Amino acid sequence: MTSLTVYEHPLNEQVRIYLRLEYLLDQLDEVSGLSAPCHHIQFFRSLFDLLEILEQVPVKADLAKDLDKLKKKLNAWSDVPQVDQAQLNQLLEQLAAHQRSVLQAKRFGQALREDRFLTSIKQRFSIPGGSCSFDLPIFHYWLHQPLAARQNAIQGWMETLSPLRHALTFWLQLTRESAHGGTENVQHGFYQQEADGACLIRLSLAPDFGVYPLVSGHKNRFAIRFMPFDDDLEVADNMPVHISVC
Repeated sequence: MTSLTVYEHPLNEQVRIYLRLEYLLDQLDEVSGLSAPCHHIQFFRSLFDLLEILEQVPVKADLAKDLDKLKKKLNAWSDVPQVDQAQLNQLLEQLAAHQRSVLQAKRFGQALREDRFLTSIKQRFSIPGGSCSFDLPIFHYWLHQPLAARQNAIQGWMETLSPLRHALTFWLQLTRESAHGGTENVQHGFYQQEADGACLIRLSLAPDFGVYPLVSGHKNRFAIRFMPFDDDLEVADNMPVHISVC
């Protein structure tokens, strides 16, 4: 059986930023332990993309507010009959720890912006091919340091992002686990639904249909148009898609 492809689409700007940050943090994790120069180049490209977002958006303040909203929602469950109180208390303890970590941290990315080496190479990475040895001899020197030294430096940079990584992962995990929905039969490649107060939708779709979703919407309503990847392919008249609203 062909595995389903999962698509996610944010329904507000804040979740859009969070998903981009998660995407970049996942890239950093994936390549941070690898040794080839091309892997390190990808690490820095992802790192500088992440810093660009953190410079433009007050992520620390926004995430602190969203964690506080989540705390109020979890506290509201304490009076609901048949709720697993032990599990709820564990989640509240984890949330409190993330809140403390976020509030005690410097502005996200501040330590990286103050790093002399990163500052010296960041601008050149915005130029196509700008990481060549003649453009960045200091970077070329760094790439030829012992692997242990490079990995220690990368680990130090990643550690400064730990409060962001852990709190963001926690918030997104609980948001995704709040999903409700089921399999819908999409007619003629189009689907729309009310979504009162939603912030994220998740679609699970078999790639055998040869289509991908284009989503538009906001917290109260969304619409999906399924487009053929190949122009010669027709969209199925009746297509099962699992749609979850978070």
